[in-house]
Amino acid sequence: MNRRNSAAEDRRVIAATTIGTAIEWYDFFLYAAVAGLVFNQVMFGQLDAGAATIVSFLSVGLSFLFRPLGAVLAGHFSDRLGRRIILMVTLIAMGGATTAIGLLPTYDSIGLAAPLLLVFFRIIQGISAGGEWGSAVLLAVEHAPVEKRGLFGAGPQAGAPAGLLLSSGMLALMNVIAPGDAFIEWGWRVPFLLSIVLMFVGWWIRRGVEESPVFEEMTGMAHSPLRTLLRDHWRKVLIAALVFAGNGTVGYMVAGGYIQSYASTQLGMSRGTVLWAVTGAAVAWLVSTVFAGALSDRIGRRKTYLGGFVFQFLAAAALFPLVDMRETGWLWAAMLLLGVALGLTYGQQAAMYAELFPTPVRGSGTSLTYAIGAILGGAFAPTIAAALVQSTGSTYSVTVYLCVATTIGFLAALSLRDRTGVPLTAN
Repeated sequence: MNRRNSAAEDRRVIAATTIGTAIEWYDFFLYAAVAGLVFNQVMFGQLDAGAATIVSFLSVGLSFLFRPLGAVLAGHFSDRLGRRIILMVTLIAMGGATTAIGLLPTYDSIGLAAPLLLVFFRIIQGISAGGEWGSAVLLAVEHAPVEKRGLFGAGPQAGAPAGLLLSSGMLALMNVIAPGDAFIEWGWRVPFLLSIVLMFVGWWIRRGVEESPVFEEMTGMAHSPLRTLLRDHWRKVLIAALVFAGNGTVGYMVAGGYIQSYASTQLGMSRGTVLWAVTGAAVAWLVSTVFAGALSDRIGRRKTYLGGFVFQFLAAAALFPLVDMRETGWLWAAMLLLGVALGLTYGQQAAMYAELFPTPVRGSGTSLTYAIGAILGGAFAPTIAAALVQSTGSTYSVTVYLCVATTIGFLAALSLRDRTGVPLTAN
């Protein structure tokens, strides 16, 4: 392949992994945001307000328990069959489940079947999310020149804030089109139904991408990648999972919908104001994610992580004190500060994970490590935050919780060797 064709293929890979991952995260984050704004009323409204909010956020966290299943399946088959085919399967599964949620009747219409079906579709989302990430980042990183792995890997990483930006923006728009009770009655459904259109867009973009060259040249493939991974690399899996947990615990205050629910319900701030501030946070997260990926190519993954966690600690400490001021300007300041911090502990993750594991188990290693980190970090962070506020009457305990999680992420990153630039076909 000549240089021009290689550059063109690089652009296709970055577009396919970034846009496709953004669509998947749009679906995933959309549920989390609506859980605290709508589902606690229309799906779990038979409970009192506090309990309904906690149970609604539990349904968000429940899907994380099924991410390892998706990670194991996708990791195994991506190591056996390739990265590309897994990305097509996860995209269709996620889009189908999200569209189905948009059509789901409420508790008042079909009773207990409504929350049960809602949880079922959320589980499908969790399995899909568990399988999507590892295959997407490996396709990007394994196509990348060695000196640009962080930047290429930041593409699918940027899909997460892009998905948050798209989902928050759509909800903010629908809050204008269908204000007040109309949003609760039907407005929230439109962004879910849009998923079927986005699913076909993602499928069209991904169908022309070539398989990872590292996978095609792979020799000595493990007969059972998961067994080999857990036998030979379990320490790296656990430590790298804690690195992501340090990011995810803080990130899911926004991505998991807790700030949206807390600021609009308990502080009485305008729902539209909160959604637009979260949209701003997504933009900041997106930009700093790409910056962190590129920076890690210059100074290494480990140094980028350590500096990022220091910044995240400050942002986590300031988050609720600023939000609790109930002023739009301070809410925006808190959201933008948090968005920048999240990107600085997220953009380099794809390249770091890919460089941690040898080629025959790389798909299983990245997928499973990410899924475990999501459970340890983001899975029940909104539920824990809601329970802490309800039991203490203050957000101070949540601030301590976020700062402790950030410190754990810092120590985990500190304990890992920096493998920036290691050959992907020989490690």
